[in-house]
Amino acid sequence: MRASRALRSALLSVALVVSIGVPAREAAAASATENGWSYLIDKLQRDGVDRAWAREVFRDPRVPQFTILEFGLYPGETSNLYRGFRTATSVARARQCRARYAAELESAQKRFNVDASVVAAIFHVETSCGHNRGSHVALWRLARLAMANEPENLRMNLARHLRGAPASRRAQIDARTRERGKYLEDTFYPEVLATFRLAQREKLDPLGILGSGSGAFGIPQFLPSSYLRYGVDGNGNGRISLHEPADAAHSAANYLSGHGWRDDMSSTEKRTVIWTYNRSGAYIDTVLALSDSIRRGRN
Repeated sequence: MRASRALRSALLSVALVVSIGVPAREAAAASATENGWSYLIDKLQRDGVDRAWAREVFRDPRVPQFTILEFGLYPGETSNLYRGFRTATSVARARQCRARYAAELESAQKRFNVDASVVAAIFHVETSCGHNRGSHVALWRLARLAMANEPENLRMNLARHLRGAPASRRAQIDARTRERGKYLEDTFYPEVLATFRLAQREKLDPLGILGSGSGAFGIPQFLPSSYLRYGVDGNGNGRISLHEPADAAHSAANYLSGHGWRDDMSSTEKRTVIWTYNRSGAYIDTVLALSDSIRRGRN
């Protein structure tokens, strides 16, 4: 029985080689003309994005060729990353941010019932109140992360993480690598798709959206899907720009409100809401501590 199955498997393999030989060559040619991004372009096409448009975007000189994304298995932020935000100088700047955009922040607070000091703290931590918004092509940064689970990229990461690993840990490392690759794809591919939808809706160049190395943009550092869902025209000019203080304040407050924020919540409940903004305990500690300091400075 085992030999019969092996023979059928071998014959099927030969048949597949014969039947898909031409499409395989076409796929290889497509990959060459799509700058290594064919895996992502295929997914975008399946989700309704015009392939010619996606191909044009990923062949643009602003998008480097995709080769490999090396990813770690246990990433995380440490409290040291946010230590500088607790200094007296940083607190003073956070209070200045609250004062500078008082009208916009208080308008957002009235509309969404979200403490203006919390939004100001987020502005300060994310972009130094709008001074450091990032100059990276957001789509490229998101697309790189979305390619984590591309078969060849996953294979190379498996080889890298398994190299020299003891036999007793190989199964665990293999599973963790696959889990991490899938997580990155599941997290960041929707953001790539959202970027195309955002660009189409707002009639923007998808490569003209500039932001951080993680693909977030604007004063509050939203990802594209958050912009689409929570972006608000705060100044009534008929468009939404997270680079404009009123829109940024109203959008950030709308985001927190949309995730359940109430000013009378317990500290634990507030932490749960801010966790959706950035899944880092150190980040949450910093935002809440800063918001308390900002609030005390206004009393």
